Amino acid sequence: MIKRTTLVAVAAALAMATGTASAQDMKLKIGTEGAYPPFNNLEADGSLVGFDIDIARALCEEMNAECEFVTQDWDGIIPALQAGKFDAIIASMSITEERMEKVSFSEKYYNTPPAVAVPKDSDIGGSAAADLAGKVIGVQGSTTHSNYAEATYTDSDIKQYPTADEYKLDIVNGRLDAVVDDIIVLQEWLATDDGACCKIAGTIKPVPEIHGLGAGIAVRKGEEDLADKLSAAIKAIRANGKYKEINDKYFSFDAYGE
Repeated sequence: MIKRTTLVAVAAALAMATGTASAQDMKLKIGTEGAYPPFNNLEADGSLVGFDIDIARALCEEMNAECEFVTQDWDGIIPALQAGKFDAIIASMSITEERMEKVSFSEKYYNTPPAVAVPKDSDIGGSAAADLAGKVIGVQGSTTHSNYAEATYTDSDIKQYPTADEYKLDIVNGRLDAVVDDIIVLQEWLATDDGACCKIAGTIKPVPEIHGLGAGIAVRKGEEDLADKLSAAIKAIRANGKYKEINDKYFSFDAYGE
């Protein structure tokens, strides 16, 4: 007869092994846009690159999770999360009250300000409503930037585009007077041959009610435990230096913000 103490020991060992396997076997599908450099971009060879992607990989490693990326058009990214196409969105999504009605968020993983870019020969000298009165402004639709533009530039013509690449093409071709987006996205573009047309006219002081609390990771309502695990992983990579390593690959300042 096997002693009771032996059975207990065997059960404990099995429990530990099962727990380890569960940790090792955590699998997540990460949704991202793939059209928002330098944060996330789908390369010609089908690979995903960018700050969001590197951060996502670091978080998965920290959580001991096996992660798979899924690309999704921005307009449908929250419905796709809700439908179970993926488990979390890591795509520079700002944490706003409106979005929190539909999804839950981790804590922020970066927070950078918006800005206005204009053609180099433009006489627009700032980002205030008066500076852009009567002008045609391009923004990516369904973003905090489009919400800000609609609320602020009421005397301007706001044109919304499915992706940032499309508004960039229109300002290059003279169909827009200005564009509004994250300053990092605009600066990255201005540093390329395609962005040689334009310059930064001014930055925009974020409005928390519109721009939110920074970019966070969205999960389905009811899956706050996953959001908490992601928040803990963000804190961990901030503490162990991995965040800084990724940050310094893309930026000359701390993108995490205040």
